[in-house]
Amino acid sequence: MTSNQGYRTLLHRSVIATGSCILAVVICYFWVDRAVAFFVCDHHINGIKIFRWLTYPPPEVQNWSALTLTVLIVRRAWGPFLRWQKVLFVACISLIVADTFRISLGDVFGRYWPETWTHDNPSLIGTGTYGFHPFQRGDDVGSFPSGHACRILGFAGVWMIAMPGTRVVVTVLSVPMLVSLVAMNYHFVSDVIAGSVLGALIAAYAVQLARLKMA
Repeated sequence: MTSNQGYRTLLHRSVIATGSCILAVVICYFWVDRAVAFFVCDHHINGIKIFRWLTYPPPEVQNWSALTLTVLIVRRAWGPFLRWQKVLFVACISLIVADTFRISLGDVFGRYWPETWTHDNPSLIGTGTYGFHPFQRGDDVGSFPSGHACRILGFAGVWMIAMPGTRVVVTVLSVPMLVSLVAMNYHFVSDVIAGSVLGALIAAYAVQLARLKMA
């Protein structure tokens, strides 16, 4: 497959993934998101500590990504990357780029959060506020798409695509973290779906641009 064919195929799949994501978000917005958020609140699921702990790794991985990239850049002066080092390099870049996309889209969509948890932010549970308010900026309207989900798939997606042998391990590590975002009422179900798709798309393009073939 030529480079252009590879990009055309990826673009085609991206359109399908985006369309499917939009459909899933619409369904969740009207029939799933509020029901799940109230269920989590009524049953005090967000009081289970393990769910809170599971939300910590994604931002921590991002915090360490710049240092990791620096170390890898210095390492490259002594010879070509080992395969896992190249995959790690691309994964860190993918994560950073994915989160930048997420911040921009957060301002575009302007969605309120499921619950009030910082700076008296408007929310479904706290103030009865629900919905999208496009082009409003600020952390109080940045629930969609989920930044945590975007980071998780932006990083993990590179490993899953470039090194299929890691898929089981990566899935086992990633899925509980995605579930924890809903279980803590940090995000609606549709936020997590959108963030996951966005992160996965960025990972796919990062792998394609880096010309990382499957191991």
